[in-house]
Amino acid sequence: MSSVLGLDFGTTNTVMAVPDGSRARAISLDLGGERLETLRSALCFWRDANGIGVEAGPFAIEKFIDDPEEVRFIQSFKTFAASPHFPGTYIFGKRYTFEALLETFLARTFDHAKADLPELPRRVVVGRPVAFAGADPDPGLATQRYEKALRALGFEEIVYVHEPVAAAFFFARDLIRPATILVADFGGGTTDFSIMRFERENGALRAFALGHGGVGIAGDQFDYRIVNHAVLPRLGKGTRFRGLFKDEDFPDSWFNSFSRWNSLSILKASPEFREMKKLLPRARAREEIARFISLVDEDQGYPLYRAISDVKMQLSRAESATLRFAPLGDDFEAQISRADFESWIADDLERIERALQATLDKSGLGESSIDQVFLTGGSSFVPAVRALFAGRFGESKINSGDELVSIANGLALIGAREDYAQWAA
Repeated sequence: MSSVLGLDFGTTNTVMAVPDGSRARAISLDLGGERLETLRSALCFWRDANGIGVEAGPFAIEKFIDDPEEVRFIQSFKTFAASPHFPGTYIFGKRYTFEALLETFLARTFDHAKADLPELPRRVVVGRPVAFAGADPDPGLATQRYEKALRALGFEEIVYVHEPVAAAFFFARDLIRPATILVADFGGGTTDFSIMRFERENGALRAFALGHGGVGIAGDQFDYRIVNHAVLPRLGKGTRFRGLFKDEDFPDSWFNSFSRWNSLSILKASPEFREMKKLLPRARAREEIARFISLVDEDQGYPLYRAISDVKMQLSRAESATLRFAPLGDDFEAQISRADFESWIADDLERIERALQATLDKSGLGESSIDQVFLTGGSSFVPAVRALFAGRFGESKINSGDELVSIANGLALIGAREDYAQWAA
């Protein structure tokens, strides 16, 4: 049995890890013969003979895709962790608080991971963001909610560590000489920065926090930029319909539903979607709007975003990529250049850079004071993101590796140390 579990519960994905000698090992689970270490932070509820059935992670997505109209699908619920405005939600008549959602998600995830994690350890080290998302976030409230969920699962000792600090520790654990390190953690919903000073004293690694910061932009926003420019014009965005006295615009809110793939299932059951169908005969771009309606009716949101994600990854390796997606028409083919993509995310990169500068300013440091830069998270693969940091700090200072599991591994390694409490947030 492992002595500690590192838990990186993220807005988009969740990763768990345990110490493995001097290293750490991510916990994996089996999905139809595929071993997964990165799990979607999602829940799916449905009615069954015993009351309410529930699944988590990739199993929740499978259930949702199989029967989207008869289930309640929830993802990105971490964004409500610190919100005093979120007392809970009702699912098939039963009220679920945030802590109940978190407990349910982790319980089902642990069930699926039993082959790799047969028993839960006594201690869990949990990653927490530098700044929680949402309006008027209350970090103390978030901690209370985490605590209640984790205690209910049987954990006896709960330690919280800032997510970028855990990533910094993972990257810095083998440092021989003192170094000031900047970690940029690109998640699904946020980009977080942490500046740490690492030193060795009598052989022991010590760290001092020098600055933290972040911004609510990351991979999900980059995906939507591709959808907005390459897909939505094919679905009638910007077109009009015949009104009583003049042509009128289709509401932008209908097209904004594409910002998250599961929002399309919410749209499908809404009065707005029924209204869209009624307006189809009066649409100036009838073929495009009919394609929009068909895509929503056939629950193609998740497959579309899988295709978009694949294109984004291709653009990390090549100068161009081709987006093909049959539900958009057999003749649909969008050639996307890396230059196009970078122009679409230019404003997002500017906001990321402003947040980076604010973090440096708060720490009182300039670029020359940073010895190494570690990039972690899925969007760290985007060349324009890497170029932003290389341009400011120099290519020789940029490091990466284990981008998707570095936080969980760092949490596990911190939790296995005798001085783990010194690393706590």
